[in-house]
Amino acid sequence: MRQLMPRLNESVILRESYGVTRQRHSTGRPSIGLCMVMSIDGSTVVEGRSTLLSNPADRDVIIALRAAADTIVVGAGTIREQMYTPPSKQGLRVGVVTRTGNLDFESPLFTTGSGFLIMPEDSVAPHADVDIIRAGKGNVDLQAAMAQLPGNFVQLEGGPLLNASMFAANLVDEINLTISPMVTGADSPRLSNGAPALHSDYEVAHILEDNGYLFIRYVRRN
Repeated sequence: MRQLMPRLNESVILRESYGVTRQRHSTGRPSIGLCMVMSIDGSTVVEGRSTLLSNPADRDVIIALRAAADTIVVGAGTIREQMYTPPSKQGLRVGVVTRTGNLDFESPLFTTGSGFLIMPEDSVAPHADVDIIRAGKGNVDLQAAMAQLPGNFVQLEGGPLLNASMFAANLVDEINLTISPMVTGADSPRLSNGAPALHSDYEVAHILEDNGYLFIRYVRRN
């Protein structure tokens, strides 16, 4: 792994590159960073899985970002497809955005207490011993929900529909993007699916490279 920007550096310590100090947003919510991998042509999955786009360095980046995070937020579909397990960082919890609560509460993510739900106020609670943050009616009010999360930094891990909703709510402060050196074709999900027309400007904080993979950290312009 080497750094290409802001200056060339042949030695990179990922926990330093991604462990920068973050503060709660001026609105009172944590800072929120989206972490995703995609192909050169923009696909975020191959055969339904993001792991086929990844490499060991990408997984190390995710670990470094999770080390900096106070909470992970992810959509229910991604939890089911990627079979999430408890994070390795002690005390790091995973908030699952869902309207229905249709999840496997016997999975280790929930039996260990690592997972909790983020649901609308009028959704029926699942018959499971699980913590729930509630905001909004009919759909999750993401702004109100994020304001209830602790700490300074939330790691947003998709999927594309949740990403789109977060962009639409103006909640994404940084994007930590891995570009995999492959073209996948097909009509696969992209970084955000279903977002309205947006004009959100970001600037490059760093670019890292490993065996053709690019790791770009974008931060929101003020």
